[in-house]
Amino acid sequence: MSTLGKITRRAFVIGSAAITGGVLFGYYKYKQPYPNPLTRDLHDGEAALTPYVLINATGVTIIAPRAEMGQGVRTSLAAMVAEELDIDVHSVTVEHGPASKAYYNAAVLEEGAPFPPHDNSAMANGVRDLMHVPAKFLGTQITGGSSSTIDAFEKMRIAGATAREALLLAAAAKLKVDKNTLRTENGAVITRDGQRIPYTELATLAASVSLPDDVSLKPRSEWKQIGRSIPKLDMVEKCTGTATFGMDVIQPDMLYATIKVNPHLGAKLNSFNAANATAMPGVKHILPLGEVGVAVVASNTWYAFKAAEVIEFDWAKTAYAQTTEGLFESAIAAFKESHQDSQNRNDGDVDFVIGQAGDATINREYRAPMLAHATMEPMNATALLKNGQLDIWAGNQSPTFALAEAAKVSGISEENIRVHTTYLGGGFGRRAEMDFIVYAVMVAIQLEGTPVKVTWTREEDMTHDNYRPFAIARFQGVVSGSNISALDVKISSPSVMESQMGRVGLSIPGPDTTIVQAAWDQAYMIENYRVTGYRVPIGIPVSSWRSVGASQNGFFCESMMDELAHEANVDPIDMRLALISHSPTRKVLEAVAELANWGRVLPENHGMGIALVTSFGVPVAQVIEVEKTQNGIKIHNVYVAADVGIAIDPSNIEAQLISGINFGLAAAMMGEITVKDGKVEQTNFHNFDSIRMHQAPAIHCKILENGERIRGIGEPGTPPAAPALANAIYAATGVRLREMPFKKQIQFV
Repeated sequence: MSTLGKITRRAFVIGSAAITGGVLFGYYKYKQPYPNPLTRDLHDGEAALTPYVLINATGVTIIAPRAEMGQGVRTSLAAMVAEELDIDVHSVTVEHGPASKAYYNAAVLEEGAPFPPHDNSAMANGVRDLMHVPAKFLGTQITGGSSSTIDAFEKMRIAGATAREALLLAAAAKLKVDKNTLRTENGAVITRDGQRIPYTELATLAASVSLPDDVSLKPRSEWKQIGRSIPKLDMVEKCTGTATFGMDVIQPDMLYATIKVNPHLGAKLNSFNAANATAMPGVKHILPLGEVGVAVVASNTWYAFKAAEVIEFDWAKTAYAQTTEGLFESAIAAFKESHQDSQNRNDGDVDFVIGQAGDATINREYRAPMLAHATMEPMNATALLKNGQLDIWAGNQSPTFALAEAAKVSGISEENIRVHTTYLGGGFGRRAEMDFIVYAVMVAIQLEGTPVKVTWTREEDMTHDNYRPFAIARFQGVVSGSNISALDVKISSPSVMESQMGRVGLSIPGPDTTIVQAAWDQAYMIENYRVTGYRVPIGIPVSSWRSVGASQNGFFCESMMDELAHEANVDPIDMRLALISHSPTRKVLEAVAELANWGRVLPENHGMGIALVTSFGVPVAQVIEVEKTQNGIKIHNVYVAADVGIAIDPSNIEAQLISGINFGLAAAMMGEITVKDGKVEQTNFHNFDSIRMHQAPAIHCKILENGERIRGIGEPGTPPAAPALANAIYAATGVRLREMPFKKQIQFV
């Protein structure tokens, strides 16, 4: 993405229009913008061209069209606009906005460019920019891939700068003075003699001014809000319980429902007997959900839950593997040429060096299980079909997918569907899926005129997820002195993109880079280095899970790097530094070593482990310190350094790193979804556990800004946690862990 300081009007179509006595400002990068979604709700005589900043008599509203699921994106995006608009972000109203292709994510496809993130050549950056073109035509409004900040960094600032320019021009016309005699500050235009004209008084006039051909963005030296820690705009409402999540939606005369669908994922329902359920208290309806299951509608959610338990079902079974062992066998079977999906890295002559090494070649196999997203807020959506209008209230990561799927299921045109995106009580990729919305729509069209909130039980949620895929990695490595002379990496896994995109009717041409994500694209310069991905045929549905392929591949590759360092009798950080020439990545590794005081004498039974993983363009290094106690492994400290290029909000970045680390540690220690008789065995947190407060370590963060481009931080903190923990356990115990979850071999306290 370019980092232009001045944006010409010829390159960016920017408009303004009056809305109820106000003005709406926005930004489009391409010549043919998508229709403004706000025009559908305008009254006679009102107009709207673009959808980012609304100023009217009541104040300033900023549209931050990415899902707020605890990652602070609503505050960060609003701050970008507020910075250029010269207004305190805490004085504005922030809304998510409607579902619309106008809010498409231009940066989300950048991760698929066939260049590693440390390649900042003109060709690499040119291809990344070109990825914005198909992103625009897809028109996907999505929160994911740690892309929200990247996508918004120029877009939102330009919207704020354009609004500010229009307000200055309006004030100049109103006062009949030269615009250059005016300035803006804290939501007002200020004259030379100190007169303040609030933006709210200039909105209508600003709608009629002719905008200049370009707008200038503030240099970094003038930033007052970007780059500083800002209290979250949603902090008070979340702390006081007044924030509206999907579970909090209430509509007049609303009914409540739950679902029961085939536990053999993807298979049909043969038949059911609901005689016992219909007679239970509060039950209103038992409704079919196509061929996969039923919905129980009642006067409250608990009645619906209890009635669903007594329905008798005859479920069809699936054709894919019926056990966990069978799934891994399918991964092993995919290690052959006919299943090869990608080979993005093939440096030197790996086969020759490994052939010459013979028995000195180090051969290892690593495994990672399926994982559920297990969001704290169970899946839910509320829907109402009335007078030909379909309204959907749900915390979701992709409103445009929700719009399209709702139209497909209901037969109602997208113009007559509104998606109201609430706060998300956890997403991690799960709420980019559409099943929970589709089922709510299926209920709504059978109960026209009545709003229905459909809430999944935790058991239904856990056993009907679209899971982080299982994977196997096989390594062959050759060490020559203190160097790695050859490394061959083979990874076998189902395709997340094939499975996930297939559920919304899209196909992804070419390889799925998530299979080898954070394996082929690392900054290590090994002379003979090959990474091959193998695609397991789709069976059990898989999906994006926080950090996607990097979540397992970081464990695979950084554990193997540790093995090779010990085989070569070299310090693990020194070996990594010797292989890295990319300066920002080196500095991350050096920073975490300093933060952890790497190399110090540790107490008896203590051990430290290092891992360095670049995912979504962000190099993150973690050092974990553990202690071997009589009762098991105790994690004491995690030291983490990360480079995001530009730190929009340091406190938020630190919070995301802490969140990602605990998320990754929980998965490494105890996370596992298993299958028996074609059904998922884990049903709730009693057998899909998570890290507890007494197990959570102290986390020490260092944020760097040496990277060439701004990056997002929602996911990159997760991948290094598992390998750093495994390497620390090896240092403390001599036990090498090559399969997650570690609880199979190690007890934690």
